[in-house]
Amino acid sequence: MAKAPYRTIVYVDGFNFYYGEVRGTPWKWLDPVALFRKVLGPQNRLVKIKYFTARVQPSPSDPNVNVRQDTYLRALQAHCPLVEPYYGHFLRHWISMEHANPPPASVEVWKNEEKGSDVNLALHLLNDAWLNSYDCAVIVSNDSDLAESLRLVKAQNRKVIGSKGAGFRVGCRTGGPCTSGTKRRL
Repeated sequence: MAKAPYRTIVYVDGFNFYYGEVRGTPWKWLDPVALFRKVLGPQNRLVKIKYFTARVQPSPSDPNVNVRQDTYLRALQAHCPLVEPYYGHFLRHWISMEHANPPPASVEVWKNEEKGSDVNLALHLLNDAWLNSYDCAVIVSNDSDLAESLRLVKAQNRKVIGSKGAGFRVGCRTGGPCTSGTKRRL
């Protein structure tokens, strides 16, 4: 008798995924359900994708960034029922930083920070394990702050954990997302 596929939840750090893999590529409008079904293969049954992000704020250099993000998030909700968005906070403020080539000794710069998404991701990962919502969790992030939550899930709940960080490519030379040229470590 064939083994049943793993019930799989994918946890996506939206900022990490966008800025690390999607920005500057033609794959901004990718379908995450199709992408992860292709990457995970038939041994996994995709239960849901939890997408952790924060609403960005416009800046003088990119006054429509929030409009583009909101359009994508609305499209996900309308066309990808397996995708559940969760929101942290986006902060934009002035800070004084040491200048690399003084004088002057310091310069004022805008600092953009996304807060809460990594904590939310870790809490959902742990809570879903305790609730036995998955057999396999796939984490799409380069955030090393998630390491302890992954260790706890594996040690205490005996779940299969896959992580995908640097090197994940959504587009390949053949023109489609996640074809045979895709790098993966799952």
